[in-house]
Amino acid sequence: MNENTIPKRYTITSALPYANGPLHIGHIAGAYLPADIYVRYLRLRGRDVAFICGSDEHGAAITLRAKKEGTTPRAIIDEYHELNKATFERFGISFDYYHRTSEPLHHETSQGFFKTLFEKGEFVEKTNEQYFDEEHQQFLADRYITGECPKCSHPSAYGDQCENCGSSLSPTDLINPISTLSGKPPVLRETTHWYLQLDKYQPWLEEWLLEGKKGKWKKNVYGQCSSWLKAGLHPRAMTRDLDWGVDVPLENAEGKKLYVWLDAPIGYVSATKQWAKENGKDWELYWKEQEDPADNARLIHFIGKDNIVFHCIIFPAILHAHEGYILPDNVPANEFLNLEGDKLSTSRNWAVWLHEYLDEFPDKEDVLRYVLLSIAPETKDSEFTWDDYRERNNSELANILGNLVNRMKLLHKYYGGLVPHPEGIEEDTSAQGVLDELQVLIGKVAENVESFRFRDAQTEFMNIARLGNKYLTDEEPWKKWKTDPEAVARILYSSVQLIAALGILAKIFLPRTADKILDILNLSAFPVDWKNLNSRELIGAGHPTKVPEVLFPRIEEEVIQVQKDRLEANKKVKEGEVQDQPQAQVAPAKEEITFDDFQSMDIRVGTILEAAKVKKADKLLQFVVDTGLDQRTIVSGVAEHFTPEEMVGKQVTVLVNLKPRKIRGVESQGMILFAEDSAGKLHIVNPEYAVMKGSVVK
Repeated sequence: MNENTIPKRYTITSALPYANGPLHIGHIAGAYLPADIYVRYLRLRGRDVAFICGSDEHGAAITLRAKKEGTTPRAIIDEYHELNKATFERFGISFDYYHRTSEPLHHETSQGFFKTLFEKGEFVEKTNEQYFDEEHQQFLADRYITGECPKCSHPSAYGDQCENCGSSLSPTDLINPISTLSGKPPVLRETTHWYLQLDKYQPWLEEWLLEGKKGKWKKNVYGQCSSWLKAGLHPRAMTRDLDWGVDVPLENAEGKKLYVWLDAPIGYVSATKQWAKENGKDWELYWKEQEDPADNARLIHFIGKDNIVFHCIIFPAILHAHEGYILPDNVPANEFLNLEGDKLSTSRNWAVWLHEYLDEFPDKEDVLRYVLLSIAPETKDSEFTWDDYRERNNSELANILGNLVNRMKLLHKYYGGLVPHPEGIEEDTSAQGVLDELQVLIGKVAENVESFRFRDAQTEFMNIARLGNKYLTDEEPWKKWKTDPEAVARILYSSVQLIAALGILAKIFLPRTADKILDILNLSAFPVDWKNLNSRELIGAGHPTKVPEVLFPRIEEEVIQVQKDRLEANKKVKEGEVQDQPQAQVAPAKEEITFDDFQSMDIRVGTILEAAKVKKADKLLQFVVDTGLDQRTIVSGVAEHFTPEEMVGKQVTVLVNLKPRKIRGVESQGMILFAEDSAGKLHIVNPEYAVMKGSVVK
């Protein structure tokens, strides 16, 4: 595709998140926020875009979690699909469609791919030895096996990949392999699978990727692909021995499922099909090669670096072998985001969970968007800290962007909120210079977004706000009002044009803030389009505006200290500072009850939204808890063990069907469960992982 041509269509995908847990900020910074920035930009420019994603519901990690929790994969995926879909929507990730790989249309589509490749002779049937867990009597998928990485010696590499060094592995590469099901060494047994002949496509991939993408793809992406190809490709099994997934559509394949890295990327295609079906579109225009290559859609995958090989080598080889499909034009993968000096870890609860953030900071979606994009790991790993989050809100969003918009109060002070007529502005070199610089900065925003440099694009966006503040500070209209009111009119007119441009461009970076700015400007009902930015007059003289609101309230240190304390508590648990109490001091068991007695108790996972001391009661705390069913008040005698501040945001287990009773005049509508150690100290009883509010404790 000619770099200078504008495609008729764009197919934009973000990596399908596993539906086995909630989303954290590392996920967002890697694959979803960059894609959303790009898509919002394309839409602002009037481009035809299909922004596609969905839940990956067949990974081994899902069945692994289901086994550990004694439940079914279906229960796991239903819970986390709904949670993650809602979380994306709340955060403002603007997918056109969010699908599921468990849907019949996806099974049909991925099986169709397999059949086509099989009939074309692209697979080789092989019988070889694979690890088998004798205790659980099943073959082990790659993610069911851990061991020492043969390349970097990391002790917990998986059977398909080492997440420490990024190397692609086979289970038999691992040193001292262990089954994650039984915790015991597995044995090797014979099994039959169908292998895609990746080595057959080595010459084509070297030409298409190494020659065709050099200098066009990000260095980290190109470098990893280059290393993989130089090491030489080998046939890769496209089926697995599993009891959950897409059935292999062959008569002699009972008990075989499609390899998740065959079926998951095809999820982009099936999701597009469903979107097209529901919106009167032709899905083939977004995925199939057209008669005139200039009519092809531009396919771009947004992913994290751990998915580079699958999206840049394996999936393109599958599309090429199938024939008729477009290939990715770019795969702008990001590196990893770390948290407070350590790697993000779901197993250690070392994370900022997005749904919890949205619960605790319901009006600060754009603050997190801004911070994550400011530190986006575009070329190397980066780090999120709560201190930096607070500093960027207060010093950048509040003091720069928020301050400029707030200065619109000058319009109300001098002109009753109306945009003044700028008499003589054509000869005003200062005003013209500002409007010229505005056009330059708008161009830089576009240039950086088009080049996938989103962090730089946001910087140029903020430079417009810096330009506006400097202009007002230098010109000092408050001093000129009495002596040169015509100059004040030109200054404020020019400043309003900058703010209007910021309101439009904020649609890309800070969508909720954009709505607020456009509302202040009384432009909410006006069509917002990039073409407007080409005009030097975005708002004409006489246009009424509203008194500006505070866009970014300052965040105090104690607010983020709660978050830092929570992480520190997680670290202490990780490092073993929380010790088990001596068994001899455990309280004796109470009288036995029947199973029906237990079944009558409705225990749910809830999140504490508010906490405060009960007046004139030293031992009582009053909580507002979101139980998933409702938000209710619960009073607990735990003030000697916890401060109100440290309890806000905690996930707790709640007995929700306890008969309400009044405690010190406050009706308590349930009971929060705590564990008491031998020293009389209370500890919160909460799930190992963040789970959806309302989840039943069984």
